[in-house]
Amino acid sequence: MEAVVRACARDGWPAEVCAIVSNRPDAAGLGFATANGIQTVVVDHRNFADRAAFDAALAAAIDQFAPDLVVLAGFMRVLTDGFVDRYAGRMLNIHPSLLPCFPGLKTHNQALDAGVRVHGASVHFVTPKLDHGPIVLQGAVPVIAGDDAAALATRVLAVEHIIYPRAVHWFVEGRLTIDGERVVLTPPEPQWLFADIAGEGV
Repeated sequence: MEAVVRACARDGWPAEVCAIVSNRPDAAGLGFATANGIQTVVVDHRNFADRAAFDAALAAAIDQFAPDLVVLAGFMRVLTDGFVDRYAGRMLNIHPSLLPCFPGLKTHNQALDAGVRVHGASVHFVTPKLDHGPIVLQGAVPVIAGDDAAALATRVLAVEHIIYPRAVHWFVEGRLTIDGERVVLTPPEPQWLFADIAGEGV
C-alpha cells in the first residue's frame, strides 16, 4: 500500500488515493495513511456475525469514496462472490507467487517444497475464484540454494513493491483491457519483470 501511495505522489499520477480501509484497527498502514493526509476507515470483521454481513459493511465503507479502483494490499480476508462481482474489472490484488502456481497461504513454503528455481509475485484482477483472475503483471526472482521461507519472502516483497505500483499506474492511465482470461496492455510493453538477487529489476 505504501509503495502505491508513494508512487502516485512521486510520479504525479492523474489520480489520488482517496482512502485506506482496513479490517484491522491496529494495521500499521492506518498510521501511514493519516500521516500522509489520506482518510482512513476501519471495518473490524470481528464485529460481524458472518462473512456476508462484513462484506456488506466493507462495500458501504468503500462506496462512500466512489473509487474507480479498489486495490487490495495485505488484505487477508476471503471475499464473497457478491462483493467481488460488485467491483468486477476494477479490483486488483497482488499474490506472492507466480500464479496459477501456489495459490492460498504459505506460498514461499509451497515453492520451496516444490523445488522450483524461480518464484515471484503476480498482480491480477480479482474474480470469485481465490487467487485467480486475469494477470496484469508478474515479477520473478531466483530461488537460491539455502533459502528459507523468510529469505525468499524478503526477495519477493522487493519485487512486489515494484510491480504493484506499475500495474495500478497502468489502470489509472486507462491502458488495461480484460479479454477473457487475459489482460491486454495498450500500448504494449513487458508485463513481466525479472529481478536479480537483490530484487532490482533487470
